[in-house]
Amino acid sequence: MLAMPEKQKRKWEKKQKRISHMLFRDLGIKTCESSRFLMICNAGLVSGLQREEVVELFSPFGGIENVVMLPGKSYCFVAYSDEKCSEKAYTSLHGQVNLQVCDATLFLAYCERVPTDEPERISSTWPNGLILINGFVTEEEENTLLNCINWESNNDQQGRNLKHRRVKHYGYEFRYDNNNVDKDTPLTEDIPEQCAFLTQRLLNKTGFNFKPNQLTVNEYQPGQGIPSHVDTHSAFEDIIVSLSLGSSAVMEFRCNGEHVCISLPRRSLLVMTGESRYRWAHGITPRKMDIVSVKEERNGKVEEYLSVRHRGTRTSFTFRRILRGECFCDFHQQCDSFKLRGMNTSGNTSKQISKERDSCLNDEVASRLEARHVRDVYEEIASHFSETRHKAWPNISKFVEDLAAGSILLDIGCGNGKYFGCNKGIFEVGCDQSVSLSTVAKDRGFQIFTCNCLHLPLKPGTADACICIAVIHHLSTKERRLQAVIKIVEVLRSGGQALIYVWAKEQERGKVKSTYLFQMGKKSASVSDSCMASMEHQIAELNISLPVHVNRTDFKHGDLLVPWKLNSKGDSGGDFGRVNPTYFRYYHVFEEGELDSLCSQVKGVNVKKSYYDQGNWCVLIEKE
Repeated sequence: MLAMPEKQKRKWEKKQKRISHMLFRDLGIKTCESSRFLMICNAGLVSGLQREEVVELFSPFGGIENVVMLPGKSYCFVAYSDEKCSEKAYTSLHGQVNLQVCDATLFLAYCERVPTDEPERISSTWPNGLILINGFVTEEEENTLLNCINWESNNDQQGRNLKHRRVKHYGYEFRYDNNNVDKDTPLTEDIPEQCAFLTQRLLNKTGFNFKPNQLTVNEYQPGQGIPSHVDTHSAFEDIIVSLSLGSSAVMEFRCNGEHVCISLPRRSLLVMTGESRYRWAHGITPRKMDIVSVKEERNGKVEEYLSVRHRGTRTSFTFRRILRGECFCDFHQQCDSFKLRGMNTSGNTSKQISKERDSCLNDEVASRLEARHVRDVYEEIASHFSETRHKAWPNISKFVEDLAAGSILLDIGCGNGKYFGCNKGIFEVGCDQSVSLSTVAKDRGFQIFTCNCLHLPLKPGTADACICIAVIHHLSTKERRLQAVIKIVEVLRSGGQALIYVWAKEQERGKVKSTYLFQMGKKSASVSDSCMASMEHQIAELNISLPVHVNRTDFKHGDLLVPWKLNSKGDSGGDFGRVNPTYFRYYHVFEEGELDSLCSQVKGVNVKKSYYDQGNWCVLIEKE
């Protein structure tokens, strides 16, 4: 090594002192005169130096034991197996090699040790509902997809050059001025037919029967990205899938202070559902390289380390399905539909939103709420309830009557069994979680067992048909309501059908009132009605409160308690809270489109019919 000019030597000595101080301050490691550990002082992950480049540069001088690269640092470390190797490397490389990544001369220093760990690794805890499928398409399919995009097409729009990327839409245009879709104005260009094979492949790999009708294509040059965002709830249905072509990138997910980085390899497919779709914001930071976690097998062991991956031109294909109606998710803080509903109710927006948020419960609290205000209530009112439930609804009776001879019908939440016996040619079995109501049905000679609709103890494919009338609206979270539909579908055979009824929030269609509202005209409001009009019931042990509904009036809230009043003779009436016992049943009343949306989220299900029937939203579904 040539003798260094005195001026340059003094400059480097000062630099060594600064580095020594920085290293001890950051990691508690001291520099020294000689050791088998080397510090690369002026290049690391932040500079864009790749681990592979370090190995290639330093391996000619002997056996490398480890290379440690720390996120957020502009320096890194090389550990040799013995000191002679590090001395050779120091003599040959220190001040002699130009580093292209930072356009500077390589500067080395000996240190007493290297860090034993690589802190702040990219988190392995992913948002719930997030799925990544590597190698989803082949290289040939990737080329076909990239070549099918005509950026210069003039049918509806040309590929737009946004601030951070180039974008083009198919099926429907996503408008960035209002972050939504004009659902009544589809584009003339549908999703290219070259993308058709992706639907079946997704079904095969995940079980999701996802049929998109909207595609957004984004082209990112190195250094470009997309701001962090949550896709507008009211614009699209639950599942969103994104295919990464041409190059890889790191997508960052953020929620309530949590930060997760997900590496999206080239030709991989990202599937966002549930919490990851509705609650977590996702985005791509504009930069030319990403720090990624790499796994490598060495000496029979798999080692994981951080390295730099430079970005190329990446094109993402993001597929969605337009949502018809409002969003009814449980992630209210991010939901535009929920906030709009809050703005349109009772004038007291903040109070209304607070009440609605109270109904977003965890599973344990939801189960306890339903036990107290559904199951236990029906145990108490079973006899009187059965007396009021004797007339079968025509559309439900027709569904049962039309079943083929020999069919097996399961009535989930059968109550007193009022729909049994209208088709003498079928086998009927019912279930209800109320022991008292089940006993009433058994005493009438029907085949009944007791269970919760979330846990049906039947083999899959047992029933040819199911009816589930006025049951699912007693479940207090969307996840539990969805689970109930899944269980119904499980017990159906392929081709079997289920008819589901739930209470509608809309009790008046046009100028026609439902039977529920019409009956109010037959009696005047009582003292108890006036009391309940502004009442909110506190459930202390669950730390929640719910509004109390005034019977035979329009529903003002989506989640509420509905009173059931008894007297000693078993008929309703009397003064609230004094002479006659009053029981509160929990209800989630469904809005238009909500039940359809719930059923469409279950794989292997087709919604055959959807209709409104006297204050109820109803769907007929068929299992594929």
